[in-house]
Amino acid sequence: MSTTAIAPTTRISRQTWQFTEDVRIQASATAVGPKEGEGPLGALFDKIYDDLYAGKETWELAERQLMEDAIRIALQKASLSEQEIDVILAGDLLNQNITATFTAELLSIPTMGMYGACSTSMLTLANAAALVNAGYVQYAIAACSSHNATAERQYRYPTEYGGQKPPSAQWTVTGAGAAIVGKGGDGPRLTHATIGKVIDMGIKDPFDLGSAMAPAAVDTITKHFEDLDRKPQDYDLIVTGDLATVGYAIAKEMMLSRGYDMDKVYNDCGLMIYDPSQNVFAGASGCASSATVTYSYIMDQLQKGKLKKVLVCATGALLSPVSYQQGNSIPCVAHAVVFEGGQ
Repeated sequence: MSTTAIAPTTRISRQTWQFTEDVRIQASATAVGPKEGEGPLGALFDKIYDDLYAGKETWELAERQLMEDAIRIALQKASLSEQEIDVILAGDLLNQNITATFTAELLSIPTMGMYGACSTSMLTLANAAALVNAGYVQYAIAACSSHNATAERQYRYPTEYGGQKPPSAQWTVTGAGAAIVGKGGDGPRLTHATIGKVIDMGIKDPFDLGSAMAPAAVDTITKHFEDLDRKPQDYDLIVTGDLATVGYAIAKEMMLSRGYDMDKVYNDCGLMIYDPSQNVFAGASGCASSATVTYSYIMDQLQKGKLKKVLVCATGALLSPVSYQQGNSIPCVAHAVVFEGGQ
């Protein structure tokens, strides 16, 4: 009588996945603008430009350069060619994902464009890990970018306008991050992902995204803990993507009300990339907030053994200029990935 081997389940719940294969980060890289380079993590970024144009004619072209740089540097670190990559999963904040599209066209690699607003870093990484785990691809690149001037022009007011901003506003990170995912090696392992639901608390202010996104982060992190029977203390570090000072405080309070005290292990990428003296209002925002912090500082700490297990929950406000100008509220989502360090 023949028997058929059954692969270990990769589905914990409809939101949480387990990567049963040895899925790891093969290499990661970051490219950033001048303000990011001057911040506390500046020494860890792979490439720093001294102006927002990155030597290009427009800010949009500069953002493409940042994404291209991050991907090419990651390839170089992994000793892989573009032809060895099966797919790029990439996204950005601009209409129709134009940064990801034009960058992928230049690299001539099969592409899946993904949009999760500022949650795109972990959205692309979770899907890259799933494709590698299932054996559909050997190597996948997860990448995303944002640019202060391109985002301000699209979502709020052009930089030249010089409009006043409230203290709850955030500073969009100019940068890009890329990670190459494959099986084996000695890089940090990707073990689980929890895919978030869209949460809308009725907030309509595009200058207060921290308040809008915090409930989505809380929903995803709570679901992650419940699905895996875990608690905050099971992690050396839990970071959200870009809640900044306003959303960070809300998320901590909401998690505590649910019985999870995250005080000793919780931080936010939007608070880590800049120093308060850099005049960034409530802190950082943008796709590149979580991407640049994760693919530089967190990877470095995992590789050195200073961190063993990290939960990165990237947060995204799914607004568009059309939706909020028509009076709609801001729906939000958060996606989380677990990293376990080194060998």
